Amino acid sequence: MRKLPPDAQEALRKRVMHAILVDGMKKTVAAKTFGVGRTSIHRWTRAVEKSGVKALDAKKRGRPSRSMIPGYQAASVVRTITDRCPDQIKMPFVLWTREAVRELIETRCEVKISLSTVGRWLRKWGFTPQKPLRRAYEKNPVEVEKWMNEVYPEIARTAKAEGAEIHWLDEMGLRSDHQTGTSYGRRGETPVIPGTGQRFRCNMVSAITNRGQLSFMVFREKFTTATMIEFMRRLLAGRERKIFLIADRHPVHRSKAVKIWIEKQSGAFQIFYLPGYSPELNPDEMLNNDVKSNALGRQRPRNLNDMEKKLRSYLRGTQRRPEKVKRYFNEKHVRYAAAEMFHN
Repeated sequence: MRKLPPDAQEALRKRVMHAILVDGMKKTVAAKTFGVGRTSIHRWTRAVEKSGVKALDAKKRGRPSRSMIPGYQAASVVRTITDRCPDQIKMPFVLWTREAVRELIETRCEVKISLSTVGRWLRKWGFTPQKPLRRAYEKNPVEVEKWMNEVYPEIARTAKAEGAEIHWLDEMGLRSDHQTGTSYGRRGETPVIPGTGQRFRCNMVSAITNRGQLSFMVFREKFTTATMIEFMRRLLAGRERKIFLIADRHPVHRSKAVKIWIEKQSGAFQIFYLPGYSPELNPDEMLNNDVKSNALGRQRPRNLNDMEKKLRSYLRGTQRRPEKVKRYFNEKHVRYAAAEMFHN
């Protein structure tokens, strides 16, 4: 009977009930005659006694088209997942896993559902599992909003009026044991990548513009005011246009020696600072990620000289591809810095 279409099943149920209730056939005989189970006959009989013959009608199959929770509750759950972390609403989770979402729905909507249903609802609502970004508690959203809506637009307008170039600066350290990406291997056998057991590192400072310019300096010593001043001197050398440099609030960037050097440039060089704890607003972070992933993370330098050689080679290649540098500004958090409406 299970293989029959719904209308045929309905007709068979009604024939069986007609034979029993109208013709007086015994249930055991009806089960053998029509080839159905006695349990099903008992269930149909109770349904007819309770609700009449309409209880034998074919019902719509599959999942119910109507959600188990109303739209306003679903919208509330979506807003909570989007705007809050579980621990912010006093839940015993750090990340929004299916278990965490299920507990949220059970608590807020008083509906118990399976994990597979949670996964289906999350896909329907447009959520996918992703690696979360880290964001400092000290970050001030008010300062970020002010930077986006007031401070940076004013810097860009001033740069256009004075014919200045806007450069975005950042520095980072690189280690020889940094690894990025995956490698295929047999199931249950983790691939082993040979490499030196020695650990060595170097540093780099770089600056990019939304016109595709890249300037960099690779060095071994610590990042100090002397290093910063040397990089700024190289950045300014041979340029006819003013430079507006945007950097984070690293102590070296705000040091007295750096400010004195800038004052000596007679207005040809100015520095501006991003809001605190907001690295995602700096387009140069995209270059850093690119370098870590492709210049170092997928290779194994043999020694420090080899490491610096590979790093410089990759950066010089990037310098020759201004379109690639421009693409760093396409990331959603730094797209605001790509606008040509302010820049020369």
